[in-house]
Amino acid sequence: MSDSEARFHVLRQSAGRRASAVIEAMVLSGSDIELNRINVIEFSSAHSLELDESLDAFLHAAKLGLFDMSWNLLCPGCGGVLSANTSINDIHQHDYPCAICAAGYEPTLDGMVEVTFTVSPRVRQIAAHTPDALPMWDYMQQVYWSSGIQFPPGVPMRELMEKIVVDWMELPAGEKATMSLQLPEGFFIVFDPVTHAAQFLDVQGEPTRERQEVGIVFNAVHAPTGTMKMRPGPLRLTLENRTDARVLPAIYLAGDELHHMLGQRKKFLTARDLLTNQTFRDLFRTDTLEVDQRLKITSLTFVFTDLKASTELYERVGDLVAYDLVRAHFGVLNEVVRRESGAVVKTIGDAVMASFPTPDRGVAAVLGMREAMQALNASRKSEDLLLKIGIHEGPCLAVTLNDRLDYFGQTVNVAARVQGLAESRAIFATEPIVKHPAVVAMLAKAGLTAVPQRCNLRGIADELTVYQIP
Repeated sequence: MSDSEARFHVLRQSAGRRASAVIEAMVLSGSDIELNRINVIEFSSAHSLELDESLDAFLHAAKLGLFDMSWNLLCPGCGGVLSANTSINDIHQHDYPCAICAAGYEPTLDGMVEVTFTVSPRVRQIAAHTPDALPMWDYMQQVYWSSGIQFPPGVPMRELMEKIVVDWMELPAGEKATMSLQLPEGFFIVFDPVTHAAQFLDVQGEPTRERQEVGIVFNAVHAPTGTMKMRPGPLRLTLENRTDARVLPAIYLAGDELHHMLGQRKKFLTARDLLTNQTFRDLFRTDTLEVDQRLKITSLTFVFTDLKASTELYERVGDLVAYDLVRAHFGVLNEVVRRESGAVVKTIGDAVMASFPTPDRGVAAVLGMREAMQALNASRKSEDLLLKIGIHEGPCLAVTLNDRLDYFGQTVNVAARVQGLAESRAIFATEPIVKHPAVVAMLAKAGLTAVPQRCNLRGIADELTVYQIP
């Protein structure tokens, strides 16, 4: 048995067999492009698999060394990969500039960081492992653009690009070359996807017969994108590569074709999705942020739970029995959290803090928690375990606290305070939760009506409307 076969054998034992079998078959017979920067959401849909099942299998495969994870920082405008990273540790708080969009973006983990999986070169060599050898348009598709761009199926990349590219070249390291062409009226971008350098050419006015000259130098310095006013007519473009690798400059017409192509998007796996996944947190415990890293998440749902009157429980049944009951309650909650695509952030005494990617997953979890606790009590023919639950959604910071991935901010504070309002059985939720369209439909289907009330929460200046879900 080869090393790869042995790893796949372990994968089948540790992850879902269906997803593991599909992944193994793809590694054996799939095309190179299928094995590069795999979009797990698209993979799941294509193979009729549950997303959690597929993600679980890819995470185990990455832990076994079958795949490499990439945390790619994306431009929200054009969908280009501004920075490809092997770990979340490599993502920083500063603005990332996009030359094509002539803008800088502060990273957010739920909108700008995709997580993809590429087969390891130890398992199978694919063309993308040596990106400097990829043909121009393969490089654009497989290296520069993210897995969130929806290219028309069955259309070769070169055919797509020829509709928006006036001319292009491959320029080796240290070399200099020229392009001579006739520029029509329009707005053009001279762009190199390797160095991420760009020069805008605004061509308008009366045509000219005089040759216009433009020179561009590609180097390791990321210069701001500039705009040159030009007239329709002949252009000689001089390009000089001062880097130690080839560059791939092309002249793009920034018209409807380009904007339409870049506007076609599909869902992709975000860093937020991974951070709120229990399998990731279990397998990659050491893959946390640096102590001084603070990365933004624009929307995350937090659930806080606590056992009511746990001190009295310990006094009533004794430490040993109470300890076993509390452990059983943790096991029940962990199972529900995992089932609803969430993750347990931490436990504090008898309390649990969990995160979910969206409000509907969080509400499905808290309803499931309540049912599971009722079943646990029924199995014991007792009502000893009474769970208080609070849920809130909003922006936060991902941080490292006490050597673990954690979250910080007012959203976390409000979620914890809302839980403090809860009594047995009733769930307390904030307005962003109960007004979420998917939650509205979920509560209506369950025959539940959220009852509003105005509350003052400790440490929160403004009065809030909090909803009780009976």
